Amino acid sequence: MRIPQPLTAGRFVRRDNRFRVTVEVEGQKTWAHLPNSGRLAELLTPGREVRLLSKPGPHRKTPYDLKLVRYAGVWVSVDARLPNPLFAEAFHHGTLTEFEGHTEIRPEVTLDDSRIDFRLTGPAGLCWVETKSVTLVEGGIARFPDAPTGRGRRHVQALVHAVERGDRAAVVFVVQRPDARAFEPHAGADPHFARTLHRAAAAGVTVLAYRCRVSEDEITLDAPIPVRWPLAHFDALPHTPSLPQV
Repeated sequence: MRIPQPLTAGRFVRRDNRFRVTVEVEGQKTWAHLPNSGRLAELLTPGREVRLLSKPGPHRKTPYDLKLVRYAGVWVSVDARLPNPLFAEAFHHGTLTEFEGHTEIRPEVTLDDSRIDFRLTGPAGLCWVETKSVTLVEGGIARFPDAPTGRGRRHVQALVHAVERGDRAAVVFVVQRPDARAFEPHAGADPHFARTLHRAAAAGVTVLAYRCRVSEDEITLDAPIPVRWPLAHFDALPHTPSLPQV
């Protein structure tokens, strides 16, 4: 996927609120929209090199969107809106071997009372797919989430119900950086999500993770990476409180 051009070079100054940051461009401080509600604590530190897309508009208070952050020698995409189009692009290109036999894709579909990112159909049957954006990598291990996510738990539980009805379902973690060699659910940030995901995998929900190739010009879904389950750690997690049926 091509990243819209031109990008403007800048430096990160501070995070003002959930979706707005202050950046410095050519010596002047200005605002940028942050399309990501995660904490991003390791990425958003003062002085960090960033790339911004100019987004002027009469109803906007932020003249830029924050697109890329330079971290540990690599570009990291912080746009949480990208996993869906990245997955759809790879699906249409036929590079997702894990979903062979599914030939049609429909976005933003209703499953019970939840909105799920994709429904795949074809000779292999019906498959529900939820994608999640990952930016946190620690020691080569990608982790999700970086903050508690009740919404993420509800999506995973909806997929479990689909499997119980005889459909296939998958959670796809899109790691928007190239330096991850494996994925683990981040029990330290949200033990209830980690437990829910672990139980979903045991119930038959497919859990996949892909890292991305990221440059200033392009981001593409790259190779799948292993999903790891540190079972001893999961055994020590607190009981996951139930959520309403979805």
